[in-house]
Amino acid sequence: MEQKAKHNTIKFTVPAENNEEMKQVLTQVYRSLTEKGYNPINQIVGYILSEDPTYITNHNNARSLICKLDRDELLQELVRHYLFD
Repeated sequence: MEQKAKHNTIKFTVPAENNEEMKQVLTQVYRSLTEKGYNPINQIVGYILSEDPTYITNHNNARSLICKLDRDELLQELVRHYLFD
């Protein structure tokens, strides 16, 4: 007898207090990458996709800052802003 796999949807939410911190960190990382001559959008996307912190410069402590953020929460906020803001 064939059994069908049951797939439940997992609900994922980001605490509201994290939103402002994420914005501040992303803004600082963006500025630091720009100051060093990198394309900040490409570098941030590379980091998000790979979780490789070397996509982010150490300039102004940007790498350390972005590594403190949860990538899943960051992605959720980015998608939400893209769709609704």
